Amino acid sequence: MKIRYFTPRNIETLEPWRRLPREIRDDLQVVSQVLPFRVNNYVTDQLIDWQRGIDDPIFQLTILQKGLLPEEAFERVRRALRDGWSAERRAALVAEIRRSLNPDVDTNSADIPALEDEPVPGVQHKFRDTCLIFPAHGQTCHAYCTFCFRWPQFVEDAGVRYATDASHRFQRYVRDHPELTDLLFTGGDPMTMNARHLRAYLEPFLAPEFDHIQTLRIGTKSLAYWPYRFVTDSDADAVLRLFDEITGAGKQLAIMAHYNHGRELSTPIAQEALRRVQRTGAIVRTQSPLVRHINDDPAVLAHLWTEQVRLGCVPYALFVERLTGASRHFALPLERAWRIFRDAYEAAPGLARTVRGPLMSTYYGKVLVEGVAEGQGEPVFVLSLVRSRRPEWTRRPFFARYDSAARWLDELRPADGSATFFFQEPDIIQGAGRGLQRAAAGGPG
Repeated sequence: MKIRYFTPRNIETLEPWRRLPREIRDDLQVVSQVLPFRVNNYVTDQLIDWQRGIDDPIFQLTILQKGLLPEEAFERVRRALRDGWSAERRAALVAEIRRSLNPDVDTNSADIPALEDEPVPGVQHKFRDTCLIFPAHGQTCHAYCTFCFRWPQFVEDAGVRYATDASHRFQRYVRDHPELTDLLFTGGDPMTMNARHLRAYLEPFLAPEFDHIQTLRIGTKSLAYWPYRFVTDSDADAVLRLFDEITGAGKQLAIMAHYNHGRELSTPIAQEALRRVQRTGAIVRTQSPLVRHINDDPAVLAHLWTEQVRLGCVPYALFVERLTGASRHFALPLERAWRIFRDAYEAAPGLARTVRGPLMSTYYGKVLVEGVAEGQGEPVFVLSLVRSRRPEWTRRPFFARYDSAARWLDELRPADGSATFFFQEPDIIQGAGRGLQRAAAGGPG
């Protein structure tokens, strides 16, 4: 099957799209001025239930709609289009709205490491033993998730885009930091790269100078959005040979597969793709955010994890939707997220209970919502860090005042009346940064 993309420019050529109400179709043209939109013919032909239209979870997952923008922002863009604003004036409006939707644009800047006092493009080093690599050739996707917190990667704003440069200095950085054991190639989607480019990024880490690297991870949605990548694409076999070489060299290859709904696992081609990847010795670990309109139902999540286990995958993480982009449409209160997770976890088979959640991937680390309990006669959130900037913070319980509306760590307050949580004190944060730098230099951290 040959891939075909639908964008705002050609979506009207899609026959089931033309059957939808004109209002829905017009809404996409407005929202796509601000948020990225692309969907492929596998998603439109085999995953979306067009009879359900906007109520279908895969439609919600891939098709832009009015609710993804704040009402005031939507109306401003709609009027700009209606009134024929100049391209320059529209661009200024869109830039303003994008900034308001991406409040944490500089959050990860402290995680960009340096080599010889110069930043290393396309690398984030947040945890001592793991760093993220954003390959320049993989900063796109086979289709764009409407909830994606990395949506700025796909709009024309180079100032907020992460990507490696042609120098491949990231390889020198990894070589010089023996405390690193895990590399996560992410994006975008590295599996949009052809086999030649993918090999150029991964194969060097099989050399003896990278013996300290134990695991190569690839974050990808391709198994769900374009499984032909691993089955019938012209270089599918070349990709799988590379996977074979990685596992044959004694490295663990972890495919961090993004599945948000059980339907993404339901097609014969999706299941064949999984089988072919698994035959190389790669481990498929699965993750998803918990998002309204798509999987905010214990039965849906339990089915998703059950199918993943049946197909040989390892359920890994369920994340809390980050407060960026279209979060107002998709985010859930933390208490509801915890209750949905708990009920789904209870209904899932034992082998699916490898999944952790709900997790907030914050500046300080991955914060786990353990639950709601009673503390001194008042309900409190019980939280812990399952990954953190300082190892001694890991799985240290802490408590937050109960807030039924809170959706993120920043909206919580310590239960003991303190102004900040223990890991948010300025001297501790700075110490964590110094500790990471010491670790990066090979010293204690």
